[in-house]
Amino acid sequence: MGDPDGPDDPDGPDGPDDPDGADTPDAGPDGNGTDGESDTDAVAPPPVPGDALAGWDRTEASVERLYGVEGADVRGHTHVYEDRDLRAAVREVTGGALDQSWRFFFATRLAFRPPLSPGVQPTMLLPIVRSEAVTSFVEDLRGRGVVDVERGRRERTRTESGERVRLRQVTGEVPIDAADADGSDAVPVEGWVGVWHDGDILVAGGAYPRTSLARALDVTDDRLDAEPSAYREELLALLAGVG
Repeated sequence: MGDPDGPDDPDGPDGPDDPDGADTPDAGPDGNGTDGESDTDAVAPPPVPGDALAGWDRTEASVERLYGVEGADVRGHTHVYEDRDLRAAVREVTGGALDQSWRFFFATRLAFRPPLSPGVQPTMLLPIVRSEAVTSFVEDLRGRGVVDVERGRRERTRTESGERVRLRQVTGEVPIDAADADGSDAVPVEGWVGVWHDGDILVAGGAYPRTSLARALDVTDDRLDAEPSAYREELLALLAGVG
């Protein structure tokens, strides 16, 4: 992949060696996360499992308005990570022909600005947030070059703190040759995105190859021979560690 349930639940994503540290959003003129953003508008970073992200690069740290609901803006502070070792291994075995992200993980903390009215609890908005999160995740995958993106099955899991999370699967394919737009020679990928409430509303997920990259690229390299089940387990463990 190149450089995130409701009625129909169309369920709906940090710098090298320091998953929780550098590369936070640039401070604006007033010293906050964005130009002109006040302290009351600021959103704390998502509580990611820093130790588990060793070997991953943080590629994005951003705070932005995502959408509106119940008269409030939904703002999200998002961190996105990439498996740098897998990317480097593919780049090496292909002589630089394929240099892109193959596994990523993201976590977002949401906040409402202005705060929700007393009669509206954040948990009441979870169906809307799930729908928006999956839609955003689908668009993010497409932006990463994934084709034939489809929403898949739903599952449930729990975080390490015991919060219940509803997950949504999203699948697609990454053309091995950028010129191969129809995906006839492609790597299948699978993504998961989940939304839950743990003091704040949190969104997390990511995607990975659904096949051994060694087989897909017809090479012999132990670094590329991991099975999809191992990638899935690691993604769900990272998600469970958010909070």
